[in-house]
Amino acid sequence: MTREPELPSGRQLELAWGDQRVVVTEVGGSLRSYTVDGRPVLDGYEAGEMCSGGRGQVLAPWPNRLAGGRYRFGDDELQLPFEPDRGSAMHGLVRWANWEVLHHEADRAVVGLVVHPQSGYPFTLELVIEYRLSRGGLSVATTATNAGGRPLPFGAGFHPYFTVGTDTVDQAVLHVPAANRLEVDEQGIPSGAVSPVEGTVVDFRSPKRIGDLRLDACFTGLERDDGHSHVVLAAPGGTPAVTVWMDRALAYVMVFSGDTLAPARRRRGLAVEPMTCAPDAYHNGLGLQVLEPGEAARCTWGIRPHPPA
Repeated sequence: MTREPELPSGRQLELAWGDQRVVVTEVGGSLRSYTVDGRPVLDGYEAGEMCSGGRGQVLAPWPNRLAGGRYRFGDDELQLPFEPDRGSAMHGLVRWANWEVLHHEADRAVVGLVVHPQSGYPFTLELVIEYRLSRGGLSVATTATNAGGRPLPFGAGFHPYFTVGTDTVDQAVLHVPAANRLEVDEQGIPSGAVSPVEGTVVDFRSPKRIGDLRLDACFTGLERDDGHSHVVLAAPGGTPAVTVWMDRALAYVMVFSGDTLAPARRRRGLAVEPMTCAPDAYHNGLGLQVLEPGEAARCTWGIRPHPPA
């Protein structure tokens, strides 16, 4: 009997609410696509494609870069696999794992994964993510639990790319209500210093056109409204637009214009990456959580498209 070939991202979990459509994948437990009335909200990828550029992926138990992949935790010196061309371990351990589908209905999917002890991360971490569509858009709620018998280091991030219908991000208008940014070296590793955005090219506290600015910046000091911070990307006329909201557990946000991606993807979408901690948090400690056995950490973020469904 001939078997249909498996899709590169495994099982596809389709969600719908009104004119909204979302696809969550088995591989990585990640967000592959989001459309409203057929209009893309995400610069995602097709079902027959392998994910590239981290688009839509879950980043845990650390987001972004971990310099050299080496870190000290307690009395242990630990070494993770790293990318030699970047000199860092990148984006955690769960992006290519097969997540378990815990629940799936028309407008909601829950996926889970246990990260078992391994070289460089000898801890047991249980992750559960709920994706839910509603009138207000998509919400993504994550619970991370220390399922082992010893403390563990933890941070999380999420890597969606957004489009507002412009050919490139150059024409789009960006609003990031953040007072500060992290200072980084030429490898993108934070020094631990935090500086004001005022007077710099990355001051997006008032909406402005991205233009030819190459963005790969981590912001913090986020303004909050009812506990949430809001990053907005809009077309030149104001619509369509998309708001990425984050709760207080997500105190950092990366904004990346995709200049290092393959030419066909370069600057086509803007990555807005909610994060619980800074890049290289295992070294600089910015936002890093230490979970005791049985302790859980939670964070919630979401996407609100304009015009709404």
